Amino acid sequence: MRILAIDVGGSNVKLNLCGEELVRKFPSGKQLTPTRFVEQVRALTGDWCYDAISIGVPGPVFGNVVRTQPVNLGPGWAGVELGRYFDCPVRVMNDAAMQALGSYQGGRMLFLGLGTGLGSALVVERVVVPLELAHLPYKKGRTFEDYVGLRGLQRLGKRKWAEAVADVVARLTAALLPGYVVLGGGNVKKLAALPPGVLRGSNRNAFLGARRMWEDYRWDPASSAADASPCQSTDARCS
Repeated sequence: MRILAIDVGGSNVKLNLCGEELVRKFPSGKQLTPTRFVEQVRALTGDWCYDAISIGVPGPVFGNVVRTQPVNLGPGWAGVELGRYFDCPVRVMNDAAMQALGSYQGGRMLFLGLGTGLGSALVVERVVVPLELAHLPYKKGRTFEDYVGLRGLQRLGKRKWAEAVADVVARLTAALLPGYVVLGGGNVKKLAALPPGVLRGSNRNAFLGARRMWEDYRWDPASSAADASPCQSTDARCS
C-alpha cells in the first residue's frame, strides 16, 4: 500500500510518500483553515500516486474527527472529518501520537514533542494513547507548554528552557511510569544533552508512524472512511 503521510505542525505542513526521502511542505499557522489545507495538499501532491492517507493534526482526534480547534491553526478545524475531502481511505491521528507511533521501540514509551507547543502520547504494547498534557498547570500560573514549547524557549533562553525540559520530563516520568522517554519535535535539536534515560526522536518518525497507522497497532478506531475504495487516478505514472 502506498501511503501519503501529512504532518500538520504549528509552523509547517509536511508531506511525504512513506518509504521515500522527498518531503514537500507549505506554511501552517493562524491562516491555515481546513479548506486551504486541502487545496495546498492537492496542489503539492498532484504528481504523486497513493492508495491511502495518514494525517497528524495538533489536537484531540476521535473517530477521524478533529474534536477541538487547534491553538496554532486557522479557524474551522473543530468538528472537521478530513477524510470527506479526499477520494481514498484516510486515517487521522493527533500529530504527537503519530510521531510517537513512529518512534516506538517496544514496551511502554512516553513521547513528548517539543515544537510550537508540547505534544504528548503514550504507546503501551503497541497500543497508542494520545495525551493532552500541554495545558496542565505547571509553575507561576503557566502551563507545561508555556515553559517547554516555543514560547518558553523564546522567553527563558536556551539554558533555562533546557532545565525546564529536564524538570518536565522528570515529573511526567514519575507520574506515568514509562520504560523510556522519547523527545521529538523540531526543537529537540536545540538540546545539547538529553536527560538520563531519554532518547532523541526525529520529525521524520512521523512518516513511519503514518505507515504504522495502517499496520497492526491499536488506537482510536478510524471512521468508515478507512474502509473506502482506494484512490483512483488517471495519471499514467500511477498505473
